[in-house]
Amino acid sequence: MSSFQGSCLCGSVRYKIEGPPLAFYHCHCQRCRKTTGTGHASNIRIDTNDIHWLSGEELIKSYKVPAAERFRNDFCGQFGSPLPRYFKEVGFVVLPAGSLDHEPELMPDARIFYPSRAQWSCCDTLPTYTEYVE
Repeated sequence: MSSFQGSCLCGSVRYKIEGPPLAFYHCHCQRCRKTTGTGHASNIRIDTNDIHWLSGEELIKSYKVPAAERFRNDFCGQFGSPLPRYFKEVGFVVLPAGSLDHEPELMPDARIFYPSRAQWSCCDTLPTYTEYVE
C-alpha cells in the first residue's frame, strides 16, 4: 500500500493518501492549462476512500466551470494553491501531483488530451539549468 502526504503552499491545508494510485497523467486539455497556468496539469487519480484530511479542510474553496460536466478547481482559500478534487460523478479523487510534500515513487502513465496541447509546451530541445537564469 502506498502512503504519501501533501499540502497547499501556505501549509494550512494538509492531507494524507493511504492507498495505491489508480493513474498518473499529464493532462494537456485547455481547462487544465488554464487552471494551472502551465502547459499541462500533472494529476494522480486515487480512490475516494484513500484521502484523509489532516488539517484545513474548511479552508478549501471550489470553482466549477458552469459549462463543464465534471470539471472543478479546488484550492486553498488563503493562498490559492491547487488541492485534491473529489468527483462523486466518477468516484475518484484527482490529486495535483505538485501538491505532494515529497516526490512520489511513480512516473506518469501517459499524456492525455495531447492534441490540444500548447505547441510551446514540453519541448525536449530546450537547454536546462540547475537554477534561475536571467
